[in-house]
Amino acid sequence: MRLSRLALAAALAAPCAAFATNGYFQHGYGMKAKGMAGAATATAIDTFGGAVNPAKMVWVGDRIDFGADLFSPRRSVKREGSAGFGGFYNGSVDSDSNYFLIPEFGYNKMIRPDLSLGVTVYGNGGMNTDFNPNLAGPAFAPSCAGAQSNMLFGCGRLGVDMMQLIVAPTAAYKLNANHSIGVSPLLGYQRFKVDGLQAFGELGFSSNPNEVSNKGYDDATGFGVRVGWMGKVSDRVTLGAAYSSKIRMKKFDKYRGLFAEEGDFDIPENYNVGIAFKATPKLTLALDIQQINYHDVKSIANGVTNSLVAIPPVAPNRLGDSNGSGFNWRDQTVFKLGMEYEYSRTLTLRGGINHGKSPIRGNSMDDVSFNIIAPGVVETHLTLGATWTLPNKSELTASYMHAFSKSVSGPSATALLGVGGTETLKMYQNSFGVAYGWKM
Repeated sequence: MRLSRLALAAALAAPCAAFATNGYFQHGYGMKAKGMAGAATATAIDTFGGAVNPAKMVWVGDRIDFGADLFSPRRSVKREGSAGFGGFYNGSVDSDSNYFLIPEFGYNKMIRPDLSLGVTVYGNGGMNTDFNPNLAGPAFAPSCAGAQSNMLFGCGRLGVDMMQLIVAPTAAYKLNANHSIGVSPLLGYQRFKVDGLQAFGELGFSSNPNEVSNKGYDDATGFGVRVGWMGKVSDRVTLGAAYSSKIRMKKFDKYRGLFAEEGDFDIPENYNVGIAFKATPKLTLALDIQQINYHDVKSIANGVTNSLVAIPPVAPNRLGDSNGSGFNWRDQTVFKLGMEYEYSRTLTLRGGINHGKSPIRGNSMDDVSFNIIAPGVVETHLTLGATWTLPNKSELTASYMHAFSKSVSGPSATALLGVGGTETLKMYQNSFGVAYGWKM
């Protein structure tokens, strides 16, 4: 079947992706929404309801969308002011992995005038960094045998590669002429690897020292659910709301000595509300507020220093234990303001701004050091987009996003290992995407 082949192609391509805009979530889902800074909870313009608000799908009609985003994050990290070990562990380095392709796919079918079934396939989020060893001092890990140190005292490449793919079958139902509800089971897949953290496995910081670093890719699957409501409260105002449960993932067995709770890395609970306002017959304004609750995933929320305050640490504070070190990410509230203007019957223009305070704050030793491999610090995103309606009534959509440069600095947790100093994480991003859609 042609549709199943398209969905499979999108699913197979997605593991190449790695992205982090709102924390490690995307700033929007679907190329039209990306052009509007992700403000899409109360707009029914494509088949990506499974990623935002499943209640939208029953207003979309019979439709297929597919596209891809070329995403370019630029990351750098720096340590300065350390007098430990003669200052040999001061330095700075840029991540070498700068371009990623992010596919997307959606399909919707009207079963009855009041009932639709569909599917959304999307990358939920991810992290990817790739730092070469660059410090003057030797690596701490015994297996590195005096090799040049990376920023976290192992040898060789330092960095992570994590991606999360969600397949969201979706059912939506019109309660009446103005209101709908929807549900999307969320079938999650994620894969992960990390390199360059040999020191934390070999120097007694882990509950499972052989499952910390340089183990290659590991995979995990899981399940959650998203539910939503959409209501046209007047001719000019539409409201929407959606809730996504935590997606409970199987554990990364190859990294059970790194992530808290023996390799657990669930996808956080999140929810969003939105309003779309028809300011004029041709101009629509949309506002979304999204809440991402990182606090309930220990591998993300636990403090950086949890496994460093005692040397060697003891249960439950070792890496891989329930209280083992994490990234100390705070919950994030994201504001998304977008506009859509029908310039002509064949051209629609979009723009928007998206802002969410970084989940990495930089206030204490619990904030920065482990985030060298996951520097998700950008806060403000500017977006542009356009859709051209083609002679056969299909659509070509393009979007652009720029995340402005943001730095976060804080005292280094490596002071507990005798190094210290101040560490700075810096990131900015660009992306450009194209999608093709048609009504069947």
